[in-house]
Amino acid sequence: MTARTADVVVIGGGIHGCSTALHLALRGLRTILVEKDYAGRHASGVNAGGVRQLARHLAEIPLSVASMALWENIQELVHDDCGFSSHGTVLVAESEEELAGFRERVDDLRLRGFSHEELIDRAELKRLVPAVSDHCPGGVVSRRDGAADPFRSTQAFRRRAAALGVTVLEGVTVTDLVRSGAVWRLTTSDGPIEAPKVVNAAGAWADRIAARLGEPVPLEVIAPMLMVTSRVPAFIDPVVILRGRKLSFKQLANGTVVIGGGHLATPYRDQNRTVLDWAKLATSAKTVWELFPVMREATIVRAWAGIEARMPDDISVVGPSATSEGVFHQFGFSAHGFQLGPATGAVMAELVATGSTNTPIDGLGIGRFRRPA
Repeated sequence: MTARTADVVVIGGGIHGCSTALHLALRGLRTILVEKDYAGRHASGVNAGGVRQLARHLAEIPLSVASMALWENIQELVHDDCGFSSHGTVLVAESEEELAGFRERVDDLRLRGFSHEELIDRAELKRLVPAVSDHCPGGVVSRRDGAADPFRSTQAFRRRAAALGVTVLEGVTVTDLVRSGAVWRLTTSDGPIEAPKVVNAAGAWADRIAARLGEPVPLEVIAPMLMVTSRVPAFIDPVVILRGRKLSFKQLANGTVVIGGGHLATPYRDQNRTVLDWAKLATSAKTVWELFPVMREATIVRAWAGIEARMPDDISVVGPSATSEGVFHQFGFSAHGFQLGPATGAVMAELVATGSTNTPIDGLGIGRFRRPA
């Protein structure tokens, strides 16, 4: 069979793969996007939709700050507002000791030149989140943060990429890739594809591609759980997160409340399914019950989980392969990659096209997992 050809093949149709394909097309590169299911089927389409700079690892902050600028102009980029709204994200402290730790981080970020995190006292916390329990002494706010519709956003990136000439192959599985002269030859369920550059944005399946290239990584397959409540009267605008107890919390425009925060289901990645842990979901519900008395009459309507990848250090793998010329990795976003999608795609396209990037990605390379000889 004659091989399809392109300048770049992107493996994986989550928001990261679709964003990278879009930005490659904007640079005039012929691009094929290959997705084994459909765009947004897994982590990108079923996450909580948080668009936050708040509480990120230092290595990811430059990407996050760059992404925030793109989210604020998302209509211009993908011709869809993606349901994006900006009411801030608030990290609630549940004790004076926790608040002191938050103060140390905010002071450290200021010294490093980052000003998006702002320490707030009890009065400002109650102004931003009136329904929060009275025992909370303050917290941290990132005022430009917000939320978007995850599935709609991923589909918007996919549609815009296709409109700019990207060939999108859904329901197509990559089974092998080998170097053949100056190009990479990918074996897929829909025939071979050849291209000099390949981006591995395969999410929870990305470790298998890396292993074929001789750079195995300790990727853990996880399935963060979410649930949504019945409608309650509007009482909160910002997204609320906790650090001591696992919780993320936001109210949608229709009055329902989405509750997440990191409790995990059991994933079966080769079966495309997850099994929920109802005891852990009950723990999340109890946290909400204690923190927001207004929620005590609400009922849980639905719960779900998506399959994604977590790295041991909880930060992503972004950058060139350490073993294979022309291959680039973009995976392992460890349950907080949705907000990073727009800028990481732009950075990856810049890296593929020019060999370097103006946005720092130090500390995110796959080489950090290389075992000593």
